[in-house]
Amino acid sequence: MKDYRYITLRDYPELKETAAEWFHEKWGVPKEAYLECMDAYLNHETEYGWYLCLKDDHIVSGLGVIENDFHDRKDLSPNICAVYTEEDYRGKGIAGKLLDMAVEDLRTKGISPVYLVSDHVGFYERYGWEFLCLVQGDGEPDMTRMYIHR
Repeated sequence: MKDYRYITLRDYPELKETAAEWFHEKWGVPKEAYLECMDAYLNHETEYGWYLCLKDDHIVSGLGVIENDFHDRKDLSPNICAVYTEEDYRGKGIAGKLLDMAVEDLRTKGISPVYLVSDHVGFYERYGWEFLCLVQGDGEPDMTRMYIHR
């Protein structure tokens, strides 16, 4: 783990374009949507940030925080979004460390609890997340699990 660097985008704003492209490639959400959220964070219009893990100056894992991650429970905010770790780096606790980093960063800014949607069962619980309820994803036929970190 000592070869990894955990950063916020505010620490390295020069990575904005690279990070937006990386998230776009992983999730298929338009790069412009990521850039809009990242710009709001970098311009201090929001404290909902972007967190990255770097190895040899390459992004190996990342996540963001947004108001709502495309679901019908607009009252459950903010949401961790776009959690992704490159396949070769999974199982090393990297995503867990990023999740903890984001939750703690938000907590220091008076933002708690934090939510996320995922169909994964068992992963987020390892990092202090609790199942809260089912939510309807925008345009999704099935309900999705909503987690909370208090």
